[in-house]
Amino acid sequence: MHRDKAVKGARASGFALHGSLLFGVILSLLPFYWAIVMSTHTSSEIFQYPPKLLPGSHFGENVRNLFDNIDFFGSMLNSLIVAGSVTVLVLFFDSLAAFVFAKFAFPGRRALFVLMMGIFMVPAQLQAIPQFVIMAKLGWIGSLTALVVPAAANAFGIFWMRQYMKGAIHDELMDASRLDGCGFLRQYWHVALPVVRPGLAFLGIFTFMSQWNDYAWPLISLINPDNVTLQVALSQLNSVHGNTDYGMVMAGAVLALIPLLVIFLIGARQMIADLAKGAIR
Repeated sequence: MHRDKAVKGARASGFALHGSLLFGVILSLLPFYWAIVMSTHTSSEIFQYPPKLLPGSHFGENVRNLFDNIDFFGSMLNSLIVAGSVTVLVLFFDSLAAFVFAKFAFPGRRALFVLMMGIFMVPAQLQAIPQFVIMAKLGWIGSLTALVVPAAANAFGIFWMRQYMKGAIHDELMDASRLDGCGFLRQYWHVALPVVRPGLAFLGIFTFMSQWNDYAWPLISLINPDNVTLQVALSQLNSVHGNTDYGMVMAGAVLALIPLLVIFLIGARQMIADLAKGAIR
């Protein structure tokens, strides 16, 4: 009898847990669903009361208006170049620096790490003016280089990968690689990277999304209208002909989500696969 009560209690707690998780998932998906619904209606239909909760039939019209008002694919290509380049550079430089911080002792390591954490705590807005001055002196203002180079490494990525490597790369593995004659770069490439791929997958997803959604710095530095990123281009839709066409704006926002979803699905799949492979080992 006590066993039956325990089983029923476990089932009830399991149902409650899964029910709360399902409720959280539905809540998190509601903004995306509402964006899709608004992208299929005209502005007048969006502001009707009661609001329309089902998709309409104006998505194609909103997309055509979007393409007529901005160079959508050109701006998306610029965003892909910036986000892709920054992600690759961050994965390389941050993991390399984190490997040194995590597995090598050298004079001043703690002081450098504290300095790096201090940089991490400085708001990005405070860096905008000196960063703009540096980019202007280098002649990069107006080009995509002004977006890629300053973001090629960041303190968060180094901190994240350092913490991950400290637990994932065992000292015995490092000792064995030294006995086999591995130098620093071979240890990094053949020992560290295969072990920390789940951490790299998370950092890659996080970096790509951050760069894709970045708005303030591209707005400041990209004075050339041909080089604007997608977020800056979409912001130009806020007052087309003096009135905001919210259906067109939301259609652009929905289309801008597609690359993020693709990157997330690829990165999350890689992360889960590597974690499962590590658990089997």
